[in-house]
Amino acid sequence: MEKLLFIWYKRSKGILEGGGQCSLRNYKMLCELLGEEQIDSYYIHDEYQKKSLCSYAQGIALFPFHYFYGLTPQRVEEIVLLAQAYDYIFIDRSVFGIIAKALKEAKYPGKVITHFHNVETIYFDAVTPKYLPGRRILLNAVDKNDAYACQYSDEIIVLNQRDELILREKYPFVGHTTRIPIALPDRGTSILQTTELTRKKPTCLFLGSYFAPNNQGILWFVEHVLPYVDIHMKIVGRGMSKLKDESPALRDIEVISDAPDLLPHLQDADIVVLPIFSGSGMKVKTCESLMYGKNIIGTPEAFEGYDIDYSLVGGNCKTAQDFIECIKNFTQNPRPRFNEYARKTYLQKYSLDAIKQSFKTIL
Repeated sequence: MEKLLFIWYKRSKGILEGGGQCSLRNYKMLCELLGEEQIDSYYIHDEYQKKSLCSYAQGIALFPFHYFYGLTPQRVEEIVLLAQAYDYIFIDRSVFGIIAKALKEAKYPGKVITHFHNVETIYFDAVTPKYLPGRRILLNAVDKNDAYACQYSDEIIVLNQRDELILREKYPFVGHTTRIPIALPDRGTSILQTTELTRKKPTCLFLGSYFAPNNQGILWFVEHVLPYVDIHMKIVGRGMSKLKDESPALRDIEVISDAPDLLPHLQDADIVVLPIFSGSGMKVKTCESLMYGKNIIGTPEAFEGYDIDYSLVGGNCKTAQDFIECIKNFTQNPRPRFNEYARKTYLQKYSLDAIKQSFKTIL
């Protein structure tokens, strides 16, 4: 029986963010194909263990040598030794591309697979503050790891065509790539399958954690769209109470941080609004919204990588006026609160069953 070592960024003890959900997707799909008993996990970080100041300092000191997210030369050596017992090494994030380099230099005979959650150089450039000391060193470490992942992996998984094209332009030596879009285990429920129509004053839900592109997007929406539409606005996401504390514009808006269960908020929402303008990869919150059969109004970035009919799912909005007109259309022409087209699209294209064959081809 073939065995696989899965390299995780971290063992999480809280609510999973988008990247964590995608990692779990990868793990579950591999378990289904190979058998859970054939897969072992290696965590670079463990949120159940306290980190010392010394370990933080060591992580920063290793950035110039392209060790990222707490990875150390000792850990890489340990992984190389462990790897000899496995047919596959699945590196779940390209910022650990230095592991792929070390494996190939050590003549590891198995197959190295690296999953790109984003083109990380673009992602980190967008989320790292311009004033951060050592920003250039950090971004250089990211770039080197993306390059190592491209050069030394036997198989690269990307989320969409845009990421693949950018990687091939940045790193001409990139090898074989397979596009596997965001997909999530089905948590849809009949509770949401209501026949009710959207309300005259619709509840618009923004899903997203405290994170630069999310923060920028929702603050833009509150400033440029909210004053011109009659809606109830709700923001739900990990750590978003911090954004409310920082932003007077959110003072009168309902903000819920660290919700243990999204279902009540999705059940209450007429429309999910996703004003996202920057980033890479695909947006997990878009997939979640499709899975739960929600009407979705978003920007092109929110829909990047998704093969959908925008008019049927809700609306693709490039400007504030587009959002305003789309929301007013909902208030003037009520639609079912449960969007059957969104749910059907999830099942056909973004469920685990939909991507199973693609995973089979890489093993």
